[in-house]
Amino acid sequence: MALARTWVLLAALTGLFIAVGAIIGGNQGMLIAFGIALAMNVFAYWNSDRLVLSMYGARPVDEPAAPQLYATVRELTQRAGLPMPKVYIVQNDQPNAFATGRNPRHAAVAVNTGLLKLLTPEEVTAVLSHELAHVRNRDSLTMTMTAVIAGAIGMLAQFAFFFGGSGDRRSNPLGPIGVLLVMLFAPLAATLVQLAISRTREYEADREGSIISGHPLWLASALGKLEQGARVIDNPTAESHPASASLFIVNPLHRGGMTGLFMTHPPIEERIRRLQAMAAEQVGTVEGAPRKGPWG
Repeated sequence: MALARTWVLLAALTGLFIAVGAIIGGNQGMLIAFGIALAMNVFAYWNSDRLVLSMYGARPVDEPAAPQLYATVRELTQRAGLPMPKVYIVQNDQPNAFATGRNPRHAAVAVNTGLLKLLTPEEVTAVLSHELAHVRNRDSLTMTMTAVIAGAIGMLAQFAFFFGGSGDRRSNPLGPIGVLLVMLFAPLAATLVQLAISRTREYEADREGSIISGHPLWLASALGKLEQGARVIDNPTAESHPASASLFIVNPLHRGGMTGLFMTHPPIEERIRRLQAMAAEQVGTVEGAPRKGPWG
């Protein structure tokens, strides 16, 4: 049910893109937008992982380069019944992580250097389990395609602002009013669809990731630290491409200004509460608490 809802929302986002094209350029604009949306979806399916990794300057690592990180990913993929994904490190002080790729056989997991410095080994394990849950559910493809289309809607709105509606007025009776509506509401509507998709997938990845790691409290502890770190440490690339924020385990954008519109993650407090409730149902909850110590 959750997966079906996600694809319905993705279709709605594509439909919104086409509708924006119609408002800006009438029937001709709608056809052009349809062609662009189709091309973007095809492009995102085959190239979204490389696009996102390149955008964030992710560096691929192997076992000799990052032995503990690589070994942890390998162990968790075996537990989850997944192929070994590519592993990347992003040189960024903000503690965060994301997964991308069109399917489990073409997946990548990326972690920021700030995350490796801040979290304990158990908490890193929990974060990686969360990202692998996204891979298993194919969320990485869905969220990347969502980010691409939402970003394109934002660019269309900017186009409307600078050039106005120049389509056939008989096909576009709203005229300048329609263009104004596009400028004001299309990016917000795209964000709301992203929000609906992200909330569904993040809660599910928290749950499934905790099953993979076996310790919900590890992830609960990690989320609290990541949220605090993301509030005070900048992620300049995410700020420049806010539509990609939904890819991360916690929101990389600061609360304030226009970036506040792209709050596509569920509240951390609610995620932690659900994980704590999940841990309370398990036998040996006390053993689930993370140890103290740096990520070595």
